[in-house]
Amino acid sequence: MIAFFRDMSVNPFLMSGLIAGLLAGVACGVIGPYVVTRRIVFLSGALSHIAVGGVGAAFFLAYAFPRYCGWLAPLHGATAAALLAAIFINWITERGNERSDTIIGALWAVGMAIGILLIKFTPGYQGELLGYLFGNLAVVPWSHVVWMAILDIVILAVVLLFHKQFLAVCLDPQTAQLQNVSVSRVNLVLLCLMALTVICLMQVVGLILVLALLCLPAAAVAQHVTGMGKLIVGSTLLGCALATAPRIAVYGTPVSPEAAIVLAAGGAYLFSLALAGLRR
Repeated sequence: MIAFFRDMSVNPFLMSGLIAGLLAGVACGVIGPYVVTRRIVFLSGALSHIAVGGVGAAFFLAYAFPRYCGWLAPLHGATAAALLAAIFINWITERGNERSDTIIGALWAVGMAIGILLIKFTPGYQGELLGYLFGNLAVVPWSHVVWMAILDIVILAVVLLFHKQFLAVCLDPQTAQLQNVSVSRVNLVLLCLMALTVICLMQVVGLILVLALLCLPAAAVAQHVTGMGKLIVGSTLLGCALATAPRIAVYGTPVSPEAAIVLAAGGAYLFSLALAGLRR
């Protein structure tokens, strides 16, 4: 731990990785409680895997058409793909199609397959794809930190505007509909915020492991607090701690910081369940 702070002055990526973890913790702490309460955790997995297709598309377009798409970054492609997937998933679920889960599962698999296929046609970028799939806290560019900060600001602003609607729809959609709340619109906004949160977590734990940070902090805190406000504050604090403390603790060891973060999140959730059981 001491070595981490000592080397921070000579390795700027340590500071950028730490800030990225804090930004990811804020995003998952704010959106996670709504996701857990609404019971749509599996949709975040679909969004993250579909975002892989956006990463592959960004790499391929920048390589194949450098004159027109050279500015395109993988984060841009992942953000666009995740948002489009959120819109389509909301449309599918609102239609009440009995096969909606099958369609979402197909999108889950096809999106990731497209991303991997496009990377295969882009020489020299196979290694970079692994960083987006499993995270790469060792090398977080400041451009990514800025992008994550922008997404955090958007997430916080929208939550402040839609908090009451989110709460009504998460707790009782039927009653919310009777109170003239547009459940379809609120669901769409929530899915879009989930997509942005997935992008925030992409650099920290990767697109494959976003479920851990998105749902486990909120699920752990929910065992001990009542009220959405307390749940958001508690899950944000826990999310920030889980996204930074394990990274510092394993510095200089062979343990991957991304894996350490996910294992710490799982351990915190199991400890919370055990503590709640003892209290009962």
